[in-house]
Amino acid sequence: MRNRAGFWAIIALSAYVTLCSVAGIFVAEIAYHPQRRPVPTEDVSIQRAGLSFSDNFKNVAISTSDGVILRAWLIRPNQLNGDAVILLHGLSDNRLGMSGYARLLLARGYTVLMPDARAHGSSDGSLATYGLLERYDIHDWVEWIELGERPKCIFGLGESMGAAQLLQALAVEHRFCAVAAESPFSNFREIAYDRVGQFLHTGPWVGRTIFRPLVEVAFLYGRWKYAFDLEQALPEQAIENTRTPILLIHGKDDSNIPVRHSERIQAHNRQIVLWEVENTDHCGAISTHPQEFSQRLLAWFDSHRS
Repeated sequence: MRNRAGFWAIIALSAYVTLCSVAGIFVAEIAYHPQRRPVPTEDVSIQRAGLSFSDNFKNVAISTSDGVILRAWLIRPNQLNGDAVILLHGLSDNRLGMSGYARLLLARGYTVLMPDARAHGSSDGSLATYGLLERYDIHDWVEWIELGERPKCIFGLGESMGAAQLLQALAVEHRFCAVAAESPFSNFREIAYDRVGQFLHTGPWVGRTIFRPLVEVAFLYGRWKYAFDLEQALPEQAIENTRTPILLIHGKDDSNIPVRHSERIQAHNRQIVLWEVENTDHCGAISTHPQEFSQRLLAWFDSHRS
């Protein structure tokens, strides 16, 4: 009887280890190679984005230090206020996803730069690294717009993945007058626990406990195959010593990246302002509270214009 119990225990353990290993590799590959959403032709894009000022609409590109071509739109308003905003989209999205924010800011006179992140949209790159490389891409875009447009102030606005990348960029880029980040993750390990729990319709506890080996395999595999340690994607640490004013926006009902992520980030720097938005899911404040969102965002940028 003991031998039989031991046999089945070994079978169960082997199945568990195999499941965690295979699932961990699969999860890592999906993370490094997110689904790409292509940007349509220029005319279609302008129509979809509701950006009717095509005379002020320009396709631009830069080359990063590792040879990746990043592409963006530069849009100037009819009446310039002298400042510029860089808009950073979320995972598996592209610049079109930031169109609503662009319309709001253009109406206020801001020049808007709308890049596709590496491995997204029309930008090149085969890997997404959630801020490890993208922080330097953002630095390069700041350099480009400062030299080309000569704005008095450069601001940043990101959502979800773009928000987390923007916060990490503050460790290497100090020229932002202020930034706003909606629904960022606090660190990649914490969001990995959330993803496991969301897949199984449990809380993050299951990723921290029962399926912790799956998470560890995913991190180990990524480090081995791609030489990037996603555990170092740490927005909460990147902002600890920044002097850049930060506005965090996070829906209280966010089912994708729970609001505790922004609370963790704020705990690392008490100068950060956090707006927790009632009855709002992931990156939904502009839809659920459009007037308050507009007022808070524009007041935040206006109050930090030099």
